[in-house]
Amino acid sequence: MASAFAARTKVLPILELALLIAASIAPLVLRDYITVYATRVLILCLFALSFDLVWGYAGILSLGQSLFFGMAGYAVALLSRDFGVGSIFAVLPAGSLIGFIAALLLAGFLLLGRHPSSVVFVSLGTMTGAYAADRLARGSHYLGGQNGIPSIPPMTIGSHEMSEGPGFYYLVLAILVLIYLLSRFLLRSQFGLALAGLRENEQRIAFFGYKVQHLKAIIFAISGAIAGTAGSLYAFHEGFVWTNMLGVVMSTQVVLYVLFGGSGTLIGAVIGTAIVEGLSFWLSDNYRDIWPIILGVLLLLVIMFRPLGLISLVLGERERVGHFGPGVKEKRNAAP
Repeated sequence: MASAFAARTKVLPILELALLIAASIAPLVLRDYITVYATRVLILCLFALSFDLVWGYAGILSLGQSLFFGMAGYAVALLSRDFGVGSIFAVLPAGSLIGFIAALLLAGFLLLGRHPSSVVFVSLGTMTGAYAADRLARGSHYLGGQNGIPSIPPMTIGSHEMSEGPGFYYLVLAILVLIYLLSRFLLRSQFGLALAGLRENEQRIAFFGYKVQHLKAIIFAISGAIAGTAGSLYAFHEGFVWTNMLGVVMSTQVVLYVLFGGSGTLIGAVIGTAIVEGLSFWLSDNYRDIWPIILGVLLLLVIMFRPLGLISLVLGERERVGHFGPGVKEKRNAAP
């Protein structure tokens, strides 16, 4: 249960500002190799945001979110390898567009049928898409098979090559903050209100005249674009792409991020990703033989005792649901 302080105070802006300040000064105090790892974590935070949009707000359990992440990563790797295109102004829009189109096409098949799709059908459908893409990449000589595509040329901004380090870190941080703010704005709009209603009671929203499946398809496509952006950044940061970026393992990983941090809050996805990846890094360094077991037990304990995620320790229910305008009491006070 959130504290009384959280119930009376808007904790979310304070938490967001504190995390932004901490992330901004991190490269100044961290060692170089940890800054490189932190950049990877920020990219995965962006990936987790894409999943939280569809699951936490629209109730779509996409078990194939890695499909859009990996497709964009492979696409920009091919652009760089075969056509020498590495400009950030080309590869990031290309990755976002590929993720958007792939998600829109999959949504057309899974969500826009004559009859409403069940949660199980959509979950298994997205997982099947990710699995099929994984197997296709493994069997393709052009895509490098199981070895993937190595030695991707670096991404460029003008004549400057973006290499691992503080420069790449701050670039990813800026993109993450921008997409976070745009997502927050979208979810506090009338569209976000409809999504919140969709999550709580889909039949009632349909009764009010909303085209439920269309709403789901729109947010699904938007999440695909964000996942595509993350996949593009990931490919250039790591310097290679491989089949795991497409498969169900990566999709399961992002589910755990959001479960751990708390779904339906955006900031919970960021916190969950940072904590899980940070714990993985520390445990693997100090408990090399048993660290997956320790991490699994910690995740299980959080899910059992904090089903709303760690974010529920500091956020009250009102802030989790969100503010979409003046409440009843405010309207009454404003009335003449």
